[in-house]
Amino acid sequence: MSDLFPIGSLPPVGEVPEKMFAQVVRQDRFGDPRTAFQIEEIDVPPLKPHEVLIGTMAAGINFNNVWAARGIPIDVIRIRQKMGEPYDFHIGGSDVAGIVYAVGSDVDNVAVGDEVVVHHGYWNPDDPWIKAGKDPMIAPSAAIWGYNTNFGSFGQFCVAQAHAVLPKAAHLTWEEAAAPTLVGTTAYRMLFGWEGNTLKEDDVVLVWGGSGGLGGQAIQLAAVHGARAVAVVSDDERGEYCKKLGATGYINRKEFDHWGVPPHWTDGAGQREWTMGCRAFGKALWNVLGERRNPEIVFEHPGEATIPTSIFVCEAGGMVVICAGTTGYSASVDLRYHWVRQKRLQGSHGSNDEQAHAYNQLVVDGKIDPCLGEVYSFKGIGQAHYDMETGEEVFGNRVALVGAPETGLGRK
Repeated sequence: MSDLFPIGSLPPVGEVPEKMFAQVVRQDRFGDPRTAFQIEEIDVPPLKPHEVLIGTMAAGINFNNVWAARGIPIDVIRIRQKMGEPYDFHIGGSDVAGIVYAVGSDVDNVAVGDEVVVHHGYWNPDDPWIKAGKDPMIAPSAAIWGYNTNFGSFGQFCVAQAHAVLPKAAHLTWEEAAAPTLVGTTAYRMLFGWEGNTLKEDDVVLVWGGSGGLGGQAIQLAAVHGARAVAVVSDDERGEYCKKLGATGYINRKEFDHWGVPPHWTDGAGQREWTMGCRAFGKALWNVLGERRNPEIVFEHPGEATIPTSIFVCEAGGMVVICAGTTGYSASVDLRYHWVRQKRLQGSHGSNDEQAHAYNQLVVDGKIDPCLGEVYSFKGIGQAHYDMETGEEVFGNRVALVGAPETGLGRK
């Protein structure tokens, strides 16, 4: 086939055209996502033996492609070219719901016509680290699909490694199914991936950014497993939303002003004021719980502004687990609270297959809400990233329609 199909449609299942429309980033457009992303005609890529070609019905929006659009902190195009990739463009997108159109010669876990989603863990199957049986998301070849890799979900067809392809929940629409997988599998690894500090029944979990895509998944994972999540939010409306997802209660962070890097330990007056702020925040947590308990797990992603407080309020022997630094990554830790109380500061990135399958099964079983927030048109993908970058908050996750028709709900 050679004809292009219009956005909002796809060819008959199994019939792969030569070209497709895609939202493309090029190096000479790095900058504002509204102009960095441009719709272009691109060749549908060939498959390697372990890969799957998926017709994209809907694509999730994540912050990683804000960075890709700006070319910071890395130029993903240049890095891939240095590794031998011939393409001078980037097609991002790390969440997808779609239909399998073709499979590589070594693929036996999915078939043409399957309705699927994809988790974002990507690696070289021949990596010696992985062949040794170690966690693939810590391997030297580990990457994030649709960010470090090309031909993500912002095209009419995307290419994924077969191990990362998961069944779509039958009860979800295309846009609902495209919403949660990256944040959900990330949250699952954070809460269940670190032996010695995995989530247990009746644990207290402090969840920063509870009304966002990542936080909403963490709250639900805690509730499903009998733990008690307390959300940190910026207003009461967001707090009530978190309670509907299963949070025990919430703390309004705007009632406190001790955020950021704390004063140096030689600044006695500054240290006293900062410590008072942390203690007041901890007391607010106790008030939500109705008892003097500290969180066994602190679910972190703001980073620079909040890590000092997270370490302070974490339970002795507990864990602060972090997957990002949305307020900055030059965080400061008061080591006195860290070593004397033997707390753990754990980095977490992506998801391995076992964790992704466990999370997806909860979605398939209807135990996790995908938290669909804003829905955009295909042409609005650049705007969606701009909205995310500039802090236009939504409850839940952003999604753009690609092969699914733009009917029903309003689109941006």
